[in-house]
Amino acid sequence: MQLRNLGGSGLRVSVVGLGCNNFGQRTDPDTSRKVIHKAIDLGVTLFDTADIYAGQGGSETVLGDVLGDRRKDIVLATKFSKPMAADGTKQGASRRYIVAAVEASLKRLKTDWIDLYQQHDYDELTPIDETLRALDDLIRAGKVRYIGNSNFPAWRIAEAEYVARALGTHRFVSCQDEYSLVVRDIEKDLLPAAQEYKLGLLPFFPLASGLLTGKYQRGAEAPAHTRFAKMPAIRDRYFTEVNLVVVDRLKAFAESHGKSLLDLAFSWLACRPQVSSVIAGATSPEQIEQNVKAASWQLGAEEMAEIDTITKG
Repeated sequence: MQLRNLGGSGLRVSVVGLGCNNFGQRTDPDTSRKVIHKAIDLGVTLFDTADIYAGQGGSETVLGDVLGDRRKDIVLATKFSKPMAADGTKQGASRRYIVAAVEASLKRLKTDWIDLYQQHDYDELTPIDETLRALDDLIRAGKVRYIGNSNFPAWRIAEAEYVARALGTHRFVSCQDEYSLVVRDIEKDLLPAAQEYKLGLLPFFPLASGLLTGKYQRGAEAPAHTRFAKMPAIRDRYFTEVNLVVVDRLKAFAESHGKSLLDLAFSWLACRPQVSSVIAGATSPEQIEQNVKAASWQLGAEEMAEIDTITKG
């Protein structure tokens, strides 16, 4: 497994990361255990979860129960700021909430430290200097090693960078945002900001919620167990005629090189600038094996240019 620095930091992460949102909901405890151990055995080091995953704390709890002594072998990433209570009392990025949220995550994860603590959404109600000072205190206390952001607009990334410099606090080293062959919006503003400030990009939904696996076909019902079948809003977002035309062309491109659409989706991201690790979930050990293998295709400049022509029309 290839390791990369997370942005401009010294933190090393595997090029394929494990998204842990399935644990505690789509996968039972035994399957979750098998997936976690298979991932570590294959060299996956970045495990990415969040406090809200699996019914508010479910995913973190599974990881805490399963990892045991193998905790030391991974880079454990989690997130805060999304609502953890229906009444709005547990959310955001204020100092008061961050201090409580990190302690709750540490308890569920059964660990003394979090390697990468990420702000899941920008908090319009809290000044970024308050957030950065609170996160800096967590690093100095040894409870957090590095900090990152997720779903920030590009100008907020720039704001956070300059406020951290002015305050002399630790800065964000990563950004986690949606990015795939059919969702390339971040290339306009956010990706250049990540490059400028040396933030490692952790793309989520690399398979566009399954569209880039090739399992969804025109004129056919989505398989009953899939996300498109269970979540019509997700299906309507990705399963469009424009995307289907692009997917057909990408599949033909991959097959002409003796590869699969899945191989192309992972490897293209791994070859993109600023991408440190491709975050993907898994519901079986076999799926982890597929994901790890898929990221091994080294695409050349001409191939990347041809893919741009396909995806950008």
